Amino acid sequence: MSRRAWILITVPVVLLLGLVLGPLVYAALRDDAAPAATVQAQPEDAELVADTDGVWTVGDGSTAGYRVDEVLNGADVTVAGTTDRVTGSVEIDAGALTSAEVTVDVASITTDSGRRDAYFRQNIMDVATHPTATFTVGEPVELPELTGTPATVPVAGELTVTGRTRSVQVDLSAVRTPEGVDVSGSIPVAFADFGIEPPNLGFVSVEDRGSIEFLLHLTR
Repeated sequence: MSRRAWILITVPVVLLLGLVLGPLVYAALRDDAAPAATVQAQPEDAELVADTDGVWTVGDGSTAGYRVDEVLNGADVTVAGTTDRVTGSVEIDAGALTSAEVTVDVASITTDSGRRDAYFRQNIMDVATHPTATFTVGEPVELPELTGTPATVPVAGELTVTGRTRSVQVDLSAVRTPEGVDVSGSIPVAFADFGIEPPNLGFVSVEDRGSIEFLLHLTR
């Protein structure tokens, strides 16, 4: 067989194998996303903030994002996207959470894949129209005594994503720190509730449910 004929046969075969095996290799090499960041217990000798009553601001180092399960050619992979562009405020009065509003810049959420992020922004979330997501608490919630050990409290609120608002329930974990109060939580989300169609691109699909995660460092 001539060298030219060999090339004409080999090149298409290599390309075909790349198309078929590429996603499988990609799936095999990928790891699940790291666990969500959560509040941490403080050292026993830490000088914690003296009073938790007052208005608190979402400070530097706060994060929020999403977590979903992908199926890539039969391989299950957990994907998480995060951003540190989180703003908002929380008010505590007489030991009760009286109000809260947290806004997340959805357009800045990133994962380990630029292609996925572009598809997420343009095709799924339409960030040009709905650039942010918001979680609000409007009804007072009694809080346990906050110490340096994380405490959990169920909180009802409203989540607005893609311009649609739904009532949600989240178990907040809160801890008093030397700088203020740290709060973390994970909100289960059914994508259909927010008019979101889970991607199904043939070799990759996304489950119809996921979660929105956050870790907030509240400072005065």
